[in-house]
Amino acid sequence: MSGGGRLRFADAVAVHRIRTSSFKKLAKKETMTTLNHYLSEKRSAVLAREALINAGDAGPVALAAKVSAEGRSGVRRIRIRDHQVISDSPPDFAGYNLGPSSPELQLGVLGSCVTHIFLIHAAHQQVPVESLEVEVTGKIDPRGGKPGYEDIPIYPHDIAYTVHLVSPASKESVQALFATVEKTCPILNLLKNPQTIRAEIRHTASVANKLEPERAIS
Repeated sequence: MSGGGRLRFADAVAVHRIRTSSFKKLAKKETMTTLNHYLSEKRSAVLAREALINAGDAGPVALAAKVSAEGRSGVRRIRIRDHQVISDSPPDFAGYNLGPSSPELQLGVLGSCVTHIFLIHAAHQQVPVESLEVEVTGKIDPRGGKPGYEDIPIYPHDIAYTVHLVSPASKESVQALFATVEKTCPILNLLKNPQTIRAEIRHTASVANKLEPERAIS
């Protein structure tokens, strides 16, 4: 790997170490609390947001993400606000396995959103939760869309998720919570419903490309 590639790899390692350190500090703090302590705080935040909505003081929030391909490694660096996420391919696809692939990230995003919406509505409905984990699975087939395999989707498919919930709440309360989550989870409903996505490409001709016609003439 070139010097630039090593520098970027070192950056990724440094970010990983910082996040690991932060997670350890958070885990140490969590030994003195429980998820239900968090739900109490979450309920206050949920009610405060509801008050803003009811008062007409809430509106659309602009979202943005920027993704760049890193030189030599091809690693995709995702920048969202002050956060960075690395996406990469496995070694058999010219990657360095420095991060999950885009389809894997999509499953993770779905699981994260379902988990968060569970917490929001558990707090709102005052359903106690001792532990919560969402497991998401799916498939992607490299043959998808290729000649002879037109019937295979090019996108992740057979997506399913399982919620592992430990709670003293009644079965009826948990089922009501689950139904609310299915109805209101933003990413789940994004994936379940057709979307319209606008796109454009802004092409900047490089110096090398500008010189090519001159070379051809000479």
